[in-house]
Amino acid sequence: MNLSPVVIAIPMYFILMAIEMITLRFQKHPGYRLNDAITNINCGVISQVTGVFIKVLSIGIYTLIYENLAFMQIPNNIWTFLLLFFLYDLCYYWAHRKSHEINLFWGGHVVHHSSEEYNLSVALRQSSTQTIWTFFFYFPLALLGFDPVMLVLASGINLLYQFWIHTEAIGKMGFLEKFMNTPSHHRVHHGRNPKYIDKNHGGTFIIFDKWFGTFQEEEETPTYGITTPVNSWNPFWVNLSHYATMKEELAMIPNWGDKIRYLFNKPGWLPEYLGGYRAPQEPGPDFNKFDTVVPPTFNWYVFFQYVMLLVLTGYFLFQVNNFDWTIKIGVSLAIIWTTVSFSGVFEKRSWFFPQEVLRLISFTGVLFLLFETLISVPLLLSVLGVYLLISFAWLIKNQQSKSKISTASL
Repeated sequence: MNLSPVVIAIPMYFILMAIEMITLRFQKHPGYRLNDAITNINCGVISQVTGVFIKVLSIGIYTLIYENLAFMQIPNNIWTFLLLFFLYDLCYYWAHRKSHEINLFWGGHVVHHSSEEYNLSVALRQSSTQTIWTFFFYFPLALLGFDPVMLVLASGINLLYQFWIHTEAIGKMGFLEKFMNTPSHHRVHHGRNPKYIDKNHGGTFIIFDKWFGTFQEEEETPTYGITTPVNSWNPFWVNLSHYATMKEELAMIPNWGDKIRYLFNKPGWLPEYLGGYRAPQEPGPDFNKFDTVVPPTFNWYVFFQYVMLLVLTGYFLFQVNNFDWTIKIGVSLAIIWTTVSFSGVFEKRSWFFPQEVLRLISFTGVLFLLFETLISVPLLLSVLGVYLLISFAWLIKNQQSKSKISTASL
C-alpha cells in the first residue's frame, strides 16, 4: 500500500472542499466553477500518476547521494525531523523561487498558477514536470545525512500544509501572519498583479520571504491567474502550453547564446532586437476570466464519469506498489485519457463523441482487470455492464441534445 501522506489525505481533500463550498455559499461568494475545479483536480490526478514514474528518479538519486556521499548519518527522532522539516522548507523556498525566476523552470510550475479562481481545488492543480526542474534543490539534505524516508515524510507534510491556504474563506490570521504561510500570504502569491508577481514563495513558513526580500503583504484583492492565460480545460495542454510557447519563441531567436539566455532568464525575457523584456501589466477593466458554458446535462455526465475516475485513481494510487510496470503504464494512460476527454465536453470539441465511445470501452476493461480479484466476476460484470449502459444512453442523449442546439442556432 502507498503510505504517502498526500495519497492518504485524498478523502480529506474532498471533505474540506465541500466545507469550503458551503462556507463560501454563506458568504455569498461564487468560489467554484465546475469546469475550473475539475481541471484543477485533473491536473492533480495526472501529476500523481506521472509522479509514480518521475519520483523513482528523484528519490532514487537522493538515496544514492545519501548512501554514498553523506557527511554523516543523522539519527531519526522527533528533534532531527523538526530540523529536517525546517531545512526542507528552506530548500523548497529556493526551488519555488527559481521556478518563478527561470523561464525553463516556470514551464514546470506555471500549471499551478494557471487557474483564474482561488479555492482549495487550486491546491490540487499540480504540474507533471515540476519535479524534473526542482528535485536537485534538496540534495544538500542528502549530503547532510537526512534519511530519504524522513525526506518523503517531510515533503508530504509540507505539501499537505499548503492545501488549506488556498482559500478566500479565511481572512488574515493575526500573530500567525508574522512567521507562517497563511491564506492571505498565499493569495498574494497567486496574484497576477505586477506588485504581487514573484512574491511569498514559502511553503510552510513565510520567514524566508522576509529574510530574502520577496515578501509582500496582501493589500487589494488579487486578480488570479497568469499574464498569458492558457484558455483551456485540457489538463494535458495546461501542462504543455508554456513549453509550446517556448518552442515558438526559441525559433525566433537566431543565435545560441541568446537561446540559452532565454531558457534561464525570467519568463517574459527576449533579446533587445526582438523587443526586450515584456513586463507584466495590470489587468485592465476589460479583463474576463476564461469560461465556457454547456447544458447542465453535459456537466452532470462529466460529474458521473468523474466519480468513476476517482474510484479508479484512488485505488491505483493506494495499491501502486503492488502492480507491475505494464499495469502502471496502462492504468496511467487510461486515467490521463479520461481527464483529457472531460475537456472535450467543456470545450465542445467535435472529437469528443467518437473518442468517448472508445474511452468508455477501454476504461471499463481497465476497471475489470483491476477489480476482478476483489469482486466476484459475475457481480463485477453486472456492475460494469450497468455502468456502460447508463454511460452510452446518457452520451447518446447528450449528443442528440447538442445536435438540436446546433440546429436551432443556425
